[in-house]
Amino acid sequence: MAQSETGFARQLVDAWYKPGLDGRVLLLVPLAWLYRAITAVRRGLFRLGLKKSARLPVPTIVIGNITAGGSGKTPLTIYLAQALLAAGFKPGIISRGYGGAALTATLVTARSDPAMTGDEPVLMAQATGVPVMVGRDRVAAGLALLAAHPDVNVILCDDGLQHYRLQRDIELCVIDGARGLGNGQLIPAGPLREGRGRLRQVDAVIVNGEGTTDWHPRTHTMQLQPGPIYHLQDPTRTVTPAALAGQTLHAMAGIGNPARFFATLSALGLHTQNHAFADHQRYTAADLPADGLIITTEKDAVKLTSLSGIALTDDRIRVLPVRAQLDDGLMTWLAARILEVSNGRQAA
Repeated sequence: MAQSETGFARQLVDAWYKPGLDGRVLLLVPLAWLYRAITAVRRGLFRLGLKKSARLPVPTIVIGNITAGGSGKTPLTIYLAQALLAAGFKPGIISRGYGGAALTATLVTARSDPAMTGDEPVLMAQATGVPVMVGRDRVAAGLALLAAHPDVNVILCDDGLQHYRLQRDIELCVIDGARGLGNGQLIPAGPLREGRGRLRQVDAVIVNGEGTTDWHPRTHTMQLQPGPIYHLQDPTRTVTPAALAGQTLHAMAGIGNPARFFATLSALGLHTQNHAFADHQRYTAADLPADGLIITTEKDAVKLTSLSGIALTDDRIRVLPVRAQLDDGLMTWLAARILEVSNGRQAA
């Protein structure tokens, strides 16, 4: 079985989150300086109007991070879409569609092919039922979504904190509580896409898991809670962790931070043989262990389901969903802020 998250790349990521700068990271610091200069120039061009940006007709919320790798953006986006629906809003979601082949704005449904639209957008469509549109140009994706669904009155942009062509009304930055900002260096010497100072410019920070909460004056906490384990073939068939004890159990994760998934399984009392793959991994049948049960994430389940031969014939695959839980203060503030933006536009 191919292991996509091994070798130098995995060792480098591990080094990002260790104290100090080891030799591998130290050699990359000049490239990090170059990366900083390039990103500063790019953002400056948008600020000065030398590169074109655009604002969507409805309030737009960008959910992103300043670190590479998984921090919990997609679970937060799903939570916000569901919470906004419950509060009487009509949200829609736009996304880059990483891992997908779509070149132009493409509507995503619960049955879309993740090879075309990306795995996370399909998962969001399945979990929320709200309109989802992907596109490399988030402005074009947002306009296409509003054209197809003119009742949408607030847009959630999954990722895109650094996509400055899209003007935004509210920025939410997600930080992994356990890993924080790592060694504080920019890519490739560290995990940062932008310097820590960028946190002062966002509207709120959401900390995923346990960790410091002094990143921003408005910081909220998020916990990812595991749900009932279910069969990939038939989600109505659930199984308890105790029922999996004593069996050969392979854990597969092709997400931004596979270690978090493996730790969740361990906390449930499950002993697993762990297989970490690259984020947005395109699975083949050869990637599945030949024996034993398999447990995976909902994001990975989306991709495995698209392999119809596996989904229809292999009853060894179990799925562990997680759901975001947040303190009540986030939605109270966010709903008020959206209304403030909407009223301001109507008065303008």
